[in-house]
Amino acid sequence: MPMSDKYFANPAALPSMPEVASRLLRSFDREDISMQALSDLIAQDQGLSVKLLRLANSARYSPRHAIASIKDAGMVIGLASLRDMAMAACMAGAFPAVAGFDRLRFWRQCLAAAGHARVLAQACDVDPDTAYLAGLVMRTGELLMLMQEPAAVAQAEADAHLPDSLLDHERRLMQCSHLEVTAELARRWHFPDAMVTALRAADDPLAFKPFSRLGAVLRLASVMADAGDMGLPPLATMLETQPQLVEHLHLDLAWLGEHLAPFDTLVSGVDQLLH
Repeated sequence: MPMSDKYFANPAALPSMPEVASRLLRSFDREDISMQALSDLIAQDQGLSVKLLRLANSARYSPRHAIASIKDAGMVIGLASLRDMAMAACMAGAFPAVAGFDRLRFWRQCLAAAGHARVLAQACDVDPDTAYLAGLVMRTGELLMLMQEPAAVAQAEADAHLPDSLLDHERRLMQCSHLEVTAELARRWHFPDAMVTALRAADDPLAFKPFSRLGAVLRLASVMADAGDMGLPPLATMLETQPQLVEHLHLDLAWLGEHLAPFDTLVSGVDQLLH
């Protein structure tokens, strides 16, 4: 039995996927979804709508006039960004706050990983929307681990002084990684099979068979999010920690350098999504 199963022993204690998030997830397969349809979907959740309107009116987007409707918010930030931010807010709201855990830092890293995954996907012939969503939820398994073993999670975080080292400390302390837990949660939440597989693959992309390009993208996006959180250069950190994976993907580092957004830009607005 996988060690990650212990975090699912009590189904009643597991967070449920918000209904709006479930419908948003299905919309990722629709290229023809309209701004009106997306706005109507989001508007069904009043709390979500408030968060997104707050974000659209924030310094991140600096609108010329006050944004008063979800559709207007979409016109300001774009359909793809509106859906991305709505999904981020839904995911953040699905998990309870745990005393002593830096929730803001956690979701900053999730947003950074999602943003980096989108750009890496473009360089690797992987669907960018799928990569963004997978990058966004990639660390949520840690929140399930936190609910049951807060001391062990805190110790793993404290020991992870180097980028891309958290997984090793989790395995040492809890005999599994947050990626294993996330993959199982994604399966139970009926995420697409390819995404569940990629989350499992991200734990060790070069060892996973068959090779998952999305899994590799997720692991590299996680490394770069770690780098941003630690104030390190993302590309140099990625090359230092995962040289074989970078080589395997034949990444165009010059192109990535031109298209990667700074960490502070990727995580701007996270306050509005959490409160």
